[in-house]
Amino acid sequence: MDTRALLTESFHAAVGAADAMKILPPHLPQPPQGKTLVVGAGKAAAAMALAVEQQWPSASPLAGLAITRYRHGLLTNRINVIEAGHPVPDESGEKAAQEILRRAKALGANDLLLALISGGGSSLLSLPVEGISMEELKATTKELLRCGAPIQNMNTVRKHLSAIQGGRLAAACKAPVLALIISDVTGDDPTHIGSGPCAPDPSTYQDAVDIIMRYGVKAPESVAAHLRRGVLGEIAETPKPGDKLFQRVENRVIATAQRSLQAAAAYFRGKGIMPVVLGDSVTGEAIEVAKVYAALVRQIRDHGEPFKPPLALISGGECTVTVRGNGRGGRCAEFLLSLALELDGMPDVHALACDTDGIDGSEDNAGAVLAPDSIARAATAGVSGKKLLENNDAYSFFEALNDLVVTGPTRTNINDFRVILVL
Repeated sequence: MDTRALLTESFHAAVGAADAMKILPPHLPQPPQGKTLVVGAGKAAAAMALAVEQQWPSASPLAGLAITRYRHGLLTNRINVIEAGHPVPDESGEKAAQEILRRAKALGANDLLLALISGGGSSLLSLPVEGISMEELKATTKELLRCGAPIQNMNTVRKHLSAIQGGRLAAACKAPVLALIISDVTGDDPTHIGSGPCAPDPSTYQDAVDIIMRYGVKAPESVAAHLRRGVLGEIAETPKPGDKLFQRVENRVIATAQRSLQAAAAYFRGKGIMPVVLGDSVTGEAIEVAKVYAALVRQIRDHGEPFKPPLALISGGECTVTVRGNGRGGRCAEFLLSLALELDGMPDVHALACDTDGIDGSEDNAGAVLAPDSIARAATAGVSGKKLLENNDAYSFFEALNDLVVTGPTRTNINDFRVILVL
């Protein structure tokens, strides 16, 4: 049995279930009486824009602007695709976000704003509020990324520093709004996906301040001052649930982690291996989550409970990494290295952990694969998994074994994908 092929093909099945070119066309609306403005932000934005172009009637007015990560662009004709910084925002994204907001404000009641939102939109659609510079927003984002806060908490802060997120894009235009969304967050709530530019925001400035304090985020003084003014009511809050503006807005989630996990499960059934889906919302520190999974694997291998091998333990969600070292990490690789150390060469156990966008953290790999002999092969090569894990350097561990999974950009994102084969 080629276990590596089984693992990687199951990953491709999961990614394929969120392929914008396949899933988006059935959700396209009829063209309006006026013009249609397409705006997009996220790792899937280029693929989503191309899917719209290919299906939209040639005689119906269509134009727009989509922002995606560097190296994620595609050739389009009617919708301009701009590449920008992720996970740290940059001036390219800021300039494009300004243009999106300007064009949305020009729409009338007979027009349509078609928003294409996917994971990564929070940093790509970055337009800081007046009084906060892009450099200060970058500094805050870097702090949020290092502190280990869940993505929902990160986005609560970002929404309250943004002139376009947290429902403000929808509020800026007079036209009906349809947001088609590929979810990369646990729970699939549109307010957290790309920081919800078209969704009502239930969070507050006080929530943002509490998060800054809880995680010890060292924000620039301009950011802290802005949030304090918001708490005092000197700055208007983001649009809230129940606001009448959302009567003309629909946020429709068209791809989720759960659907992708089910696609992987179907793949394993076809191979005669029982799939067990452990959930699409697994969160927590990657190192600690791996320890729990290792305990489950030991129970299965030693006692045949609660499931009997052969089986595939499948899960999604988004773990976090509190950065303490200076290595080349990634939450999927960190999870996998922690799992390897816990299992310590347990026979007949293989695993894969990959980010469905094709990029684990900020590296060039989607993730990695683990075999029963990974720790032994590393030791032979003089590589200490324990030391590398302590330095948040799981990338180097799997690179030394030639066990990185490199796909390039997938141009979609429905969170992390993990599978453990117990044979």
